[in-house]
Amino acid sequence: QVQLVESGGGLVQPGGSLRLSCAASGSIFMISTMGWHRQVPGKERELVATITSGGGGSTNYADSVKGRFTISRDNAKNTMYLQMNSLKPEDTAVYYCNAGVVTIPGMFGSYWGQGTQVTVSS
Repeated sequence: QVQLVESGGGLVQPGGSLRLSCAASGSIFMISTMGWHRQVPGKERELVATITSGGGGSTNYADSVKGRFTISRDNAKNTMYLQMNSLKPEDTAVYYCNAGVVTIPGMFGSYWGQGTQVTVSS
């Protein structure tokens, strides 16, 4: 089994910053693309950012967060990060991490964390 655990959420004022972490553990052979998604009550979960596994990691961002959020990963630690700057009230959501994982003995699956709440409010 594979577990993804997010941390770093909380309450922050508009214009502030937060750094989310997502640590993967379990029967991991290799992690491919990882990503952050977010969801507010009554709305569909939306993609925030993704990062691939190779060559430093190719990144992709939702237009709403470009220039403010930065996704990164530490493959040695099986951990992904989301640095969120210039936060806005509309960034308030539960943030989920997702990872494509090749497990031992060679099965591929998509795994989700339990989510961490980010609230941007004065």
